[in-house]
Amino acid sequence: MLTGRLFIGIVAFLLLPLSILAQTDWLINNNSYRTQVYENKQVNELEISNGLVKRVFRLQPNAATIKIENVSSGESFLRGVKPEARVTINGIKYDVGGLKGQPNYAFLNPEWLNDMTSDPSSMQFVGYEISEPKAPFEWKQVRYARNSNTPWPPKGIHLRMDYELPGYEGLIKGNGLLPSDFSRPLKYQTDFKTLDDSWSVFYSNSHERSSFQNEGKIGEIYTPANTAVYAERAVDPSTRIIEATFNLGTDKSMEFGPGITLVWPDKTVKFYIRPGGNTYDDGIAMFGLWDGEKSHKAAGGRQSLDISVPWSLRYRITDDKIYCEAKRKGGSWISVAELDVFESMPQKVRIGKTNGKGEGLDAENNEGELVRLQVMDYAAYGEVSEVVNDDLSKEDLKLSVHYEVYDGLPVIAKWISIENLGDKDITVNKFTSEIIAAVEYASQVEDREYEIPEPNIHVETDYAFASMSVKDANHHAVRWTTDPDYETQVNYLRKTPCLLDVGPELGPDQFVKKGETFTSFRTFVLLHDSYDRERQGLALRKMYRTLAPWTTENPLMMHARFADWDRVKKAIDQAAEVGFEMVILTFGSGFNIEDDSEEYLNKMKKYADYAKSKGIEIGGYSLLASRRVGGGNDVVMPPGERPTFGNSPCLESTWGQTYFEKLYKFYESSGFALLEHDGSYPGDICTSHQHPGHKGLEDSRWNQYRRIAEFYQWCRSKGIYLNIPDFYYMAGGNKCAMGYREVNWSLPREQQLIHARQNIFDGTWEKTSSMGWMFVPLTEYHGGGAAATIEPLNEHLDHYEMMMANNLGAGVQACYRGPRLYDTPATEQMVKKMVNWYKKHREVLEGDLIHLKRANGYDLDYWLNVNPEGEEKGLLMVFNPTNKVITKHINVPLYYTGIKDRAAIEMKGGYKTKVKLNRDYSMDISVQVPANDYSYIIIK
Repeated sequence: MLTGRLFIGIVAFLLLPLSILAQTDWLINNNSYRTQVYENKQVNELEISNGLVKRVFRLQPNAATIKIENVSSGESFLRGVKPEARVTINGIKYDVGGLKGQPNYAFLNPEWLNDMTSDPSSMQFVGYEISEPKAPFEWKQVRYARNSNTPWPPKGIHLRMDYELPGYEGLIKGNGLLPSDFSRPLKYQTDFKTLDDSWSVFYSNSHERSSFQNEGKIGEIYTPANTAVYAERAVDPSTRIIEATFNLGTDKSMEFGPGITLVWPDKTVKFYIRPGGNTYDDGIAMFGLWDGEKSHKAAGGRQSLDISVPWSLRYRITDDKIYCEAKRKGGSWISVAELDVFESMPQKVRIGKTNGKGEGLDAENNEGELVRLQVMDYAAYGEVSEVVNDDLSKEDLKLSVHYEVYDGLPVIAKWISIENLGDKDITVNKFTSEIIAAVEYASQVEDREYEIPEPNIHVETDYAFASMSVKDANHHAVRWTTDPDYETQVNYLRKTPCLLDVGPELGPDQFVKKGETFTSFRTFVLLHDSYDRERQGLALRKMYRTLAPWTTENPLMMHARFADWDRVKKAIDQAAEVGFEMVILTFGSGFNIEDDSEEYLNKMKKYADYAKSKGIEIGGYSLLASRRVGGGNDVVMPPGERPTFGNSPCLESTWGQTYFEKLYKFYESSGFALLEHDGSYPGDICTSHQHPGHKGLEDSRWNQYRRIAEFYQWCRSKGIYLNIPDFYYMAGGNKCAMGYREVNWSLPREQQLIHARQNIFDGTWEKTSSMGWMFVPLTEYHGGGAAATIEPLNEHLDHYEMMMANNLGAGVQACYRGPRLYDTPATEQMVKKMVNWYKKHREVLEGDLIHLKRANGYDLDYWLNVNPEGEEKGLLMVFNPTNKVITKHINVPLYYTGIKDRAAIEMKGGYKTKVKLNRDYSMDISVQVPANDYSYIIIK
């Protein structure tokens, strides 16, 4: 329990919001936003909040999230209750927690909660525990980092909520009223957003508007009440559940009520809803059944049905009986009627309106108003899994859902763990660790060409790869999908992407031995307090500095083109002389990290020892993916698929395991301090059953990712810097490419300058300056000849300085690729001058970049670096790409510097003055920048 951070009692609950009364912008100063937890036993609710974000849980009759809110903006992000997670264990799928019975998923009215129930087939909440966050892995800081004072692990609160298996033995052996997919294989499913070729459609000829697709909506029936309109398809003989959901709409028919008809060559069976009831019951809706021989007009009794909500009907076929069952939206299955066992399975199924015997015939007198109703979905499931016969008991495992909220950050982290407490091994087949029915970003009726935007929430995981962009790197785990429960949404086809579903798209298919624990990846949900792009980017970058503080390590690095001793020694000497901090033996240099001979390792140790004597770190390059290694060690892709980079070894092949053994050995013995890991694992799957590190397809991605992530985390614990051209930050990566096209470095030098500033401007929306590397081709790279190359360096000093100003003026490190950093005393003096300038202003330059004007090649472009915690609170960089001097008045917003009234400024060249800020915290200044040059202003 956390002393001083857990508040008990109603008084503390009322005081909780006081932490935000100071109205300090957390992006400028977040010190006052500390995490607290409160349990309100009067309403069975638990709240975790830091004054910026809060998540509230109802604890009875099962645990469920009932509120997710950005406190500072007051915006609610939750519109409905969902399970806290989903898992498939030993082939059986379970919801974890959650409540059922919400009548409308457009919003969540607190008054509904008391009437909502727990699904008996879900895992049941049994208790919680509060503690401090623990680091998922160690960060050993051995070099300068702007976030050197940032605590690791971050301060905050860890909330663990525990669940046990449902008591489903009795349910299965008793009435069996469980979800249709509970332990059953899915045979077929459709939500009728499209209609595949397996369906044939029948519609009445009684009216020209009779249709199974009305106004573009498939499954919407529009026809006179007493007419037949339905879709029909074949039935798989192994099917054991046939299910469909209906929105009754305006239909008030009786025998022609919508339902499911089973079809044999010589008979039909129809289970349906009679929205008009019986003539003698004055229109009270009820169930109907045609058993093949006679009609049951009040099947299940003369109960009145609430047809203002959708109803699901199903046939559940067992060896003893056929059960006709029904479920209202948000409710549980109820038994309506029983039939004798079928002599044979039906050949076809009809979904929709038929006559009372399930036939496609209209009533003789079918005149009347057109009715509108909807077939919402259809599914067929197979036999109950044999695994159910070997049930796990409640005592055999504990599933925990973990939440962390951090001081001063509007982020909720979440993951699950499954502890095997029994005597048998279990298999975690699949999991979904975060499910949020989020408030939609926009209400859009159509979705023809324009993509409907996703909710105003940033979501990422530490299971990210194969991209330099955060969203794309997470596409194997993070999905915004449609919500089938959200029937009142504006979109005609219910395609609004407003349901967050986070889990691996494949696997993990992991064995968990008795006494062991499986742990999922972590999900980080950042609730934005604004729709402003700059503010959203600042929030994201603040998250990285807090949750991945190693990304603020930002050494100046030279990429040495050769790996022989004489030229490496020269590169180290030059780096030390001008103030660089790292030398990397780059691709094509001859460096070979896979040579694990003692002779080679001793040679590399000599390099590292010499570099260390000069105050320089040394590292090297290795290519992992995008190559073929042969010998049965490459990934075996499913038919028709290719590896991401064309070729790739499997990390869990014999070669892959040996490769990582060599990496561990190299860094344990050589003294090297950096790995540039090109073509990192991109998520390729593998169907091989011969590789020692995975069973087959389902566990191949998970096992390969764990292999590389564990190595990166080991590197982090040893202080080994990681340049990885993929989004591995949350798994321990330090730096990724800022984002550029490599062949652009073969363009003429003056064009490279513009591209470089554009790349930095664009890349720093979602990356901090220290998270992305740029490139400086000291020698020819991808062609371009003399016009594209800086060498000879002394002949292009102005361009060389501008390239350094581009990068260092944004706090960005570039790969200075060549055999040397300087060739003459004048070149050395220029490089040293720029490095000294950078180090003098390093804290503000490595702060946040405020995007002001993107480079266009014909006018001034500029950005502002801010550091509200430092003495230098801002540094404005201004560039002139033209051949003439430009003098211009510009407005500079200083809000994120934290300055409120007056700013002291110092311009390049030493001119100092004071400026009174405008009411919007901006200043108006006049700048003059020479042709093809840059200037800067320091702001205090």
